[in-house]
Amino acid sequence: MQLTKKGHACIRLEKDGQVLVIDPGTFSEEDAAVGADAVLVTHEHLDHFNEDRLRVALDAHPAAEIWTLRSVADQISAAFPGRVHTVGHGDTFTAAGFEVEVHGELHAVIHPDIPRITNVGYLVDDCLFHPGDALTVPGRPVETLMLPVHAPWNKVAEVIDYLREVKPQRAIDIHDGLLTDIARPVYDRMLGPDGPGVGGARHGRLAPGETLSV
Repeated sequence: MQLTKKGHACIRLEKDGQVLVIDPGTFSEEDAAVGADAVLVTHEHLDHFNEDRLRVALDAHPAAEIWTLRSVADQISAAFPGRVHTVGHGDTFTAAGFEVEVHGELHAVIHPDIPRITNVGYLVDDCLFHPGDALTVPGRPVETLMLPVHAPWNKVAEVIDYLREVKPQRAIDIHDGLLTDIARPVYDRMLGPDGPGVGGARHGRLAPGETLSV
């Protein structure tokens, strides 16, 4: 399948003429989900979930549908009747021809004083994993890991340990919208072959709009 990086935590997957988009949030392009046959949302934070982005996509494609966890589904089901599916950890489903498994239940800890919300990750076609805002280990081999490199809830040591535990063949940066150009080479060095051991994964990043076959 073809992977296209969109802004921040959003990615677009294409296979056999169908399109699956994950997490078209406020930090993503306004048209990030346009053309999608299916949209997956990992959790309710605005940088992953933006109802206006979803409305534009579903208005443009009357057959498009959304899969997400209950906290998001409860907010949008009335706006998109019959087109929103609620999923949780352990569920499997087919969306736009992609086979999807749901992994995880909670958002990473931001601070002990901030209540944790729910969060799910999506394993697509047994090869690509998008964890949302958590360092969820799917418990099976992963070829391509979408790696959340920078957030209020993580630090680079945790990102390195996450790579070591998942052991993907390839890691591609997401959740990078708050990184400056100065910071990116630092992360590349820390997560690349000259940095601490990362389990042999090939680390890379794509600018918004760049594509990669996975």
